[in-house]
Amino acid sequence: MELRVNRAKQKLANGEIVTIVSGITHPDDIDAVGPLGFDGIWLEGEHGATDASDLGNLTRACDIWGMTSVARINLNEQGLIYRTLDRGAQAIVVPHVNNASEARNVVEGGKFTPNGKRGMFTSRQGLGVSNYFDNANNQSMLIVLIEDIIAWENLDEIIAIDDIDVFFVAPSDFASSMGHMGDIQHPDVQEKINDSISRIIAGGRNAGALATNENVARYTEMGVRFFMTGAGPWIANGFNEFVANANAAK
Repeated sequence: MELRVNRAKQKLANGEIVTIVSGITHPDDIDAVGPLGFDGIWLEGEHGATDASDLGNLTRACDIWGMTSVARINLNEQGLIYRTLDRGAQAIVVPHVNNASEARNVVEGGKFTPNGKRGMFTSRQGLGVSNYFDNANNQSMLIVLIEDIIAWENLDEIIAIDDIDVFFVAPSDFASSMGHMGDIQHPDVQEKINDSISRIIAGGRNAGALATNENVARYTEMGVRFFMTGAGPWIANGFNEFVANANAAK
């Protein structure tokens, strides 16, 4: 058996758009959206219920459809990073990475030697794969969240750290750290977000963004190739349209 290809990582390497959907919390729901063509599923372990005991079934469902399992953890701790990979996640999202040392810690927890210090254990992605340790670093994906104003101040040193696949600019905490809680559209917040994305791309790195139908084209034009979008607004919009059409026909 060969190690599964990380679809999102492969598409990024080819310069293609990567679409990740959040708000999917059960393996049956992953099966339901599998045929739609998403590149990955965002498994929420910082603000949501996903934990280590869930990851086996959630990541297996992603594997069935060739989608990348993207697990957000709640702490930049090496043991938590590699345990999440051991449970089958193909990508790790680490919150509040604010300087080069913290970015380097992500790499040390997420990559086997010589790139990092990941504990020597075969992930469920490596079961039956004889050369797993030789190839795991090529398929594991590391994503850091740029979500504090201090990260913007230290951005040049953060994006200089190798082996991080995506520097994802997260708007809500960014706004809060600037004193504009709940107002991600504030001009100062938007200026800092846009500046962060531009500097990441100018530095030859991959920028990630929270995308909606309204902003995805603008971010794509800026050079963003990695997008996370929530299923909730799509469900709400579809339901509202359904009800409006029903009422209009009365």
